[in-house]
Amino acid sequence: MRDIFTEIFENQPLDPMESARRGGRPTLRKRFYERAHAEEGEGGFHILLDGKPVKTPVRRALAAPSGGLAGALAEEWNAQQEFIDPARMPLTRLANVVIDAVVDKLEAVAAEIESYIGSDLLFYRAETPEGLIARQVAAWDPVVAWARDNLGARFVLAQGVMPVAQPREAVAAAARKIPDDPWRLAGAASITTLTGSGLLALALAHDAFDADAVWAAAHVDEDWQMSQWGRDELAIERRAFRETDFRAAALVLRHAR
Repeated sequence: MRDIFTEIFENQPLDPMESARRGGRPTLRKRFYERAHAEEGEGGFHILLDGKPVKTPVRRALAAPSGGLAGALAEEWNAQQEFIDPARMPLTRLANVVIDAVVDKLEAVAAEIESYIGSDLLFYRAETPEGLIARQVAAWDPVVAWARDNLGARFVLAQGVMPVAQPREAVAAAARKIPDDPWRLAGAASITTLTGSGLLALALAHDAFDADAVWAAAHVDEDWQMSQWGRDELAIERRAFRETDFRAAALVLRHAR
């Protein structure tokens, strides 16, 4: 079964745009099981296919730390139709990353989030037009204020895109609130890269803002551009694909406590 999972989850272009650039649709494997379910065992809640344990590509058990998260993983497997499509299995892909990679490099993953916080999206504001400035203020200022009031992190805001050094004590204060368990850390890291903001990831991880508000805040600039120049269908398609990964990461933050 290891070869099957390596084929399904390691060698396919998941982004539909990347698949098109490679000249066609990815080759998908036919569904080979009747039912997936979760069962509590050593090391967590294991995912079983027709009663057989699932292994990740590096042959570790596909198991989640909570019943809710394991149930969501099993549902993802049960939702597959004739073929197994990894593009429609964002939670399983994230679980593979947690189990096969993040557990072995917690400090490196946390450091990557910290590096985003040091040059966070939310700190760089538009100089014009007024409409965009107002949208950034409405979406981003509450998150910056939350970091100040709840994390003790006072950040510096700037106009334009020229790099601005943030106070080291502010970055350190925020970094201390990065989740330290592998699942929540991976969820926060995924949200950081998908939104371009470590601060948004922390706000979601600590239930300060909900997933809808965080996702909207990450796209203030893009939405403003489309409001002025019309819909960009390619950008919308890419965003929809990224949002499935974002929602999976948000689910991990919610259930892996």
